[in-house]
Amino acid sequence: MASEAYAPRELMVSAAAAEIEDGDTAFVGMRLPLIAFQVAVSTHAPDSMAVYESGVVRDGPADGFIHTMCDLPNLNRAVSTTGMLDIMSRLQRGDVDVGFLGGAEVDRYGNLNTTRVRAGDREIRLPGSGGACDIACMAGRTVLLMPHESRRFVEEVNYVTSPGHADDGSGRENHPAPGGGPDALVTSKATFGFADGELFLRSVHPGVDREAMLADFPWEVRTAPEVGEGPVTTTPEPTAEELDLIRTFDPDGFWT
Repeated sequence: MASEAYAPRELMVSAAAAEIEDGDTAFVGMRLPLIAFQVAVSTHAPDSMAVYESGVVRDGPADGFIHTMCDLPNLNRAVSTTGMLDIMSRLQRGDVDVGFLGGAEVDRYGNLNTTRVRAGDREIRLPGSGGACDIACMAGRTVLLMPHESRRFVEEVNYVTSPGHADDGSGRENHPAPGGGPDALVTSKATFGFADGELFLRSVHPGVDREAMLADFPWEVRTAPEVGEGPVTTTPEPTAEELDLIRTFDPDGFWT
């Protein structure tokens, strides 16, 4: 158990780190995944490795705070500092076990939109894919992270920037993308898994009202017992060790 109070994003970092298994090669993106990998490799996954779109490959935490994947502390003592082509080649070869993605919208099948959204009668253009579509298509599995806001959960995304699972219950079996697809969604209120290609509730964060949280979705979200995954649990709080690491890697709370 945590020995002190923690911020919601610190819990998200802890939950995201738990999705990295020992021995995994993780494709790490910006924001919270930058910290989540460092926590994982410092605790339960010492033999994991991180690859970054910029070309950096690491098998341990950075030696200072990193705003971006290109910051000098992330380059120092890296396994290698190559380029985007090398990293994307690793992804295409199937060498990436887990990739982290975010988005503006997500639907029940894990399709992500980071391209354009509707706001009233206006359409807002967003940054787009970057490497996200490649990660979504080719990583062994993906973990999605986003704030828990009702506007982000939609029946059908306005634009499929990064594909999730097929909507016929076949998951990735009949999908043209070779990767495994979304495996988890971590929000600021709960964690979710995917079964038969569709989202289900796995755990609720401490202090969150379950029914109020589920009301943010425009469809009836399945729960773990309904898909044969055991009971819905309470998301484990960050341990004292994890909190200490999170605050070491993000000392001013820039990301958390």
